[in-house]
Amino acid sequence: MLAILKKEINTFFASPIGYLVIGVFLLLNGLFLWVFKGQFNILNNGQASLSSFFLLAPWILIFLVPAVTMRSFSDEKKQGTLELLVTKPISHFKIVLGKYFGAFVLILMALIPTLLYVYTVSQLGNPEGNLDMGSTIGSYFGLLFLIGAYTAIGVFASTLSDNQIVAFIIAVFICFFFYFGFEGLSNYNVFGDLIYMENLGMSAHYNSMSRGVIDTRDLVYFISIALAFLMFTKLRIQKH
Repeated sequence: MLAILKKEINTFFASPIGYLVIGVFLLLNGLFLWVFKGQFNILNNGQASLSSFFLLAPWILIFLVPAVTMRSFSDEKKQGTLELLVTKPISHFKIVLGKYFGAFVLILMALIPTLLYVYTVSQLGNPEGNLDMGSTIGSYFGLLFLIGAYTAIGVFASTLSDNQIVAFIIAVFICFFFYFGFEGLSNYNVFGDLIYMENLGMSAHYNSMSRGVIDTRDLVYFISIALAFLMFTKLRIQKH
């Protein structure tokens, strides 16, 4: 598994993909948070808070994570190397985990530089250091688990087609549905009271963690989503 993980990381940084993903994520966040005027601009809000970043990041990651994972298995299928990979003396689930953690580590590398935002906003506060660290830490934990779930979905989507663009579109759709779809459906009462459906979506659990309270129900939810899609990926590989 470690060999596959290292291979994935080396592949990302042997091409412009790794640098592009990190650069695009930081550039988009930087522009919306510090340059473009609007509801996300921290300087215009007049508050020492990173709530704008934690509100914006999940939507950027909906597109960024599938862009990383779309080649995980679709590229192997297209090049005809998947058959060779699954015949190696390693379990199918470890192959899936190697691909998964390779993509997860790359997205994590893109997230680490944003810790500079914490220092910057803390220094801009009046008085200095006037930043709610509890909610900030909770929000970072929420992003971490959200990335884990997005990555599992993206890896699964890459098994559905040997075309990377198709895999990307499928992953974006599934990530969007799990993040916002259930919350959107809960606003309609066509089939009765669907308020409970909001708790099936990632947004409700992510927002819960963003308040600074690490609830085991939220952790179990994200871990369950990630494990479920990793198992789906394993079944797809076995079927192939």
